[in-house]
Amino acid sequence: MSRKISLQDLNRVLASLDAPRNGQALYALLATFCMAGLMLASAESALAKADNLTGWLWAAGAVVSAFLGLNTTGLLLMDQARGRPVRDVADAFSAALRTAPRVLLCLFILLMAVALGVGVLLTLLWAARLPWVGVALFALLVPVGVVFLGVVAFSGVVLVGPLTGPSIWAGNSVQETVRMLWRQLRHGPLEAAGLMAAALAVSGLVSALVSLVVMSGGRAWALLVVWLTGIDVPAQQLMAGLFGYGLRSLGAAGAPLAATPLGMAALVGGGTVFAVALVLPTLVYLRGCCAVFLVLQDAAQAEERAAGGAESRLV
Repeated sequence: MSRKISLQDLNRVLASLDAPRNGQALYALLATFCMAGLMLASAESALAKADNLTGWLWAAGAVVSAFLGLNTTGLLLMDQARGRPVRDVADAFSAALRTAPRVLLCLFILLMAVALGVGVLLTLLWAARLPWVGVALFALLVPVGVVFLGVVAFSGVVLVGPLTGPSIWAGNSVQETVRMLWRQLRHGPLEAAGLMAAALAVSGLVSALVSLVVMSGGRAWALLVVWLTGIDVPAQQLMAGLFGYGLRSLGAAGAPLAATPLGMAALVGGGTVFAVALVLPTLVYLRGCCAVFLVLQDAAQAEERAAGGAESRLV
């Protein structure tokens, strides 16, 4: 799987910029964020009233809805990345109910493998306290521990986090996904890191552009609505709504607020802008993860075909 990154590979990753054109995925992710946000607000309200059970139930529901929504969106983006007709949102949600447990199982297996390695390291560290071999063992464990934990962090950021979902969304089993991640870590970690860096750069660029639009448009709108027309809504409250803040968080921060119908409308409208601004970079990032996985999968299949052809010629 180790090979040079070609311009065609980078072009496939850069094509993630067309993710916002996937209307089904845009709708699914926007609905996911809105649903999860409402559940989190309900959880915050319940916890503020000392109703811990209801609050934690709402919080758990927000996590579940966000996870299922991300898997639904990922399936829709995988269809787009593979050049296939994008399925309906209802069909994608039904498929997400089947694939989401496989994603969790894959993550659980990898987490258990990491926990086993950490357990071995802790056992050896305990053995380093022995008087006869302690010093030499500890000297050996320092580089081993640093490399192991560094590889775990690298794998989580570059391989496990970005590629586990796309592998399952593409139809691979849990076993195939774990083998793919291990093979990529052994033979092509730098190639995967380079492709993921390109995907992160694209999503970061989109995030910066969206932030520029929201900040400049929000300040201009605050000038027009609050100062020029004299509407009784604090400009700070209007801007806070654009970044997802509510009345409770504004009050806790000591910011000026107006608990009037217009003030509430400003927060609701700002929250809508915040949701859309959060959706666009997330769409591009998920689409980029799908593209990186497909590039690595195609490379692995090409090398397997080349190896099979070489063996047949030898025979």
